[in-house]
Amino acid sequence: MAAHCYQRLELRGWTEDPGSARRTSIDLARQALRVAPDDPNVLALVAFVLGYFGEDIDVAIGLIDHCLSLNPSFAAGWHWSGVLRIFAGQPSLAIQHFEIFLRLSPRDRPAHYLNSIGEALFFSRRYDEAVANLLASLELAPEFPIAYRVLASCYAHMGRLDEARGIVSRLHTITPAVMEPGSRYRDPELRELFLSGLRLAASEAG
Repeated sequence: MAAHCYQRLELRGWTEDPGSARRTSIDLARQALRVAPDDPNVLALVAFVLGYFGEDIDVAIGLIDHCLSLNPSFAAGWHWSGVLRIFAGQPSLAIQHFEIFLRLSPRDRPAHYLNSIGEALFFSRRYDEAVANLLASLELAPEFPIAYRVLASCYAHMGRLDEARGIVSRLHTITPAVMEPGSRYRDPELRELFLSGLRLAASEAG
């Protein structure tokens, strides 16, 4: 959980030294893995932290697969597995894993879960469905910057530039950083899909 907290600090721009937060998060995740290598809760968050920060994606997926082999009914594990499949460039598989997560956990869901589904739909180029999920995500988690960035990019690719500008303006109210490297997305084509739309939305808003 400490590793996850440092990841959140980096994600939301709540640290003056993102590089230090990244290193601390990864170090804590690896410490947890050494202490509890067969705990599904630990495996899920370690896999996510390593995947988010650009560590070997095959290792991260191996960890989440081990997590789910230990507890196939672990709803949160299926959610994190879906997120990691997005990072790995497998949005269709991510959607399948999110569907399992939703069946296993009809009530207890993290506030940002619709963002994850929206991301997978965006990278599957199912833009209308992505918009619906991302807008709903912002109702539940209005301070989650990734949702704004993906939604702005999605609107830009749909040619809805006024709405893209509006989302960038809302993003500015929670962070000065509109652009990001998108390095968690390992597939170059999908990363460029995200960044090109975001660049267009940001330039229109500028």
